[in-house]
Amino acid sequence: QLQAFGGGAVQSGGSLSLSCVASGFRYSDLAMSWLRQAPGKRLEWVADIMNDYKTAYTDSVKGRFAVSRDNAKKALYLQMNNLQPEDTAVYRCAKRGMRGTVVSGRRYDHWGQGTLVTVSS
Repeated sequence: QLQAFGGGAVQSGGSLSLSCVASGFRYSDLAMSWLRQAPGKRLEWVADIMNDYKTAYTDSVKGRFAVSRDNAKKALYLQMNNLQPEDTAVYRCAKRGMRGTVVSGRRYDHWGQGTLVTVSS
């Protein structure tokens, strides 16, 4: 299971940090992602962190968001800085796998519940 925390409302330029805690997995072996879905839009991949700590980001968040992990705590984090209204979305953590739903060419077999981030101008 995956459980996400930390959404909220901020003004443009503000920061938020999201967390996601895993249970029932051998977490250190896992590639993990953050995804988001804005109102009326499709689910969008935001960031990856692999089991070797390599990271990747969608272009719109590069330089503003940072994904990290703590394997001892089985936790995934997303630090979001300089938030903009277009970042408003429901954010979800997800575990990459060999089966499941494909988003942006990546396959996910477990999902956390969404956490809402609202950025006002």
